[in-house]
Amino acid sequence: MRVISYNLRKHRAARELADLVSAHDPDILCLQECDTQDLPESIGGLSLVEATSGNRLGLAMYLRRNTFRVESVRTIGLKKSLHDMVLKPAHERVLGARLLDIDTGRGVIVASFHAAPLTALNSLRRNQIRAALGELQALGPDLPVLMVGDYNYPVFKENLGQTVREHGYMLTLSDDHTYTRYRVFRGHYDFATSVGFDISKITTLPQGTSDHRPILVTAETA
Repeated sequence: MRVISYNLRKHRAARELADLVSAHDPDILCLQECDTQDLPESIGGLSLVEATSGNRLGLAMYLRRNTFRVESVRTIGLKKSLHDMVLKPAHERVLGARLLDIDTGRGVIVASFHAAPLTALNSLRRNQIRAALGELQALGPDLPVLMVGDYNYPVFKENLGQTVREHGYMLTLSDDHTYTRYRVFRGHYDFATSVGFDISKITTLPQGTSDHRPILVTAETA
């Protein structure tokens, strides 16, 4: 299974998506900071599964319909940061789908995730990640879960990795930094947490117009 995750930087990188799909042939495309009112029904061979609706800028997911069948979809709101309370951006920070692999007959859960911004504490983002993984598991107890996206977690990833492992999940970084806008904040912001998947690699793709670089996750169920 090949999954691309991309933060579009307030939809600015949306025009790159067709070329991105054509070049890397993903099975699933997970987006953050996309204009949910300006999304096409299909991109290349991928069809829109769902987009959040609580705010114009939010999350979306596309997939290859001849590979997966959508069984259920859920958007999830998480504990808010001060930034969320004052500026009121999208409160839906997880978009998850329970999917059936048509060839194998196995169910999986895949999600697009966007953590609270850098103005929030790492402890809040850890809380959000734990809550998100717990809510996703409720879509299908004991099914493999893969959550990709913008974790906004540039430093002290050892603490995050420990927290994730304590809840039975694995944290996997990409092969290069993914955030490039400010030199002082440059680092791995976009990565994956999972359970029940063997992730062979996460490739950081070339820079586009977003301040985030897209990542390509290559994984299979364990």
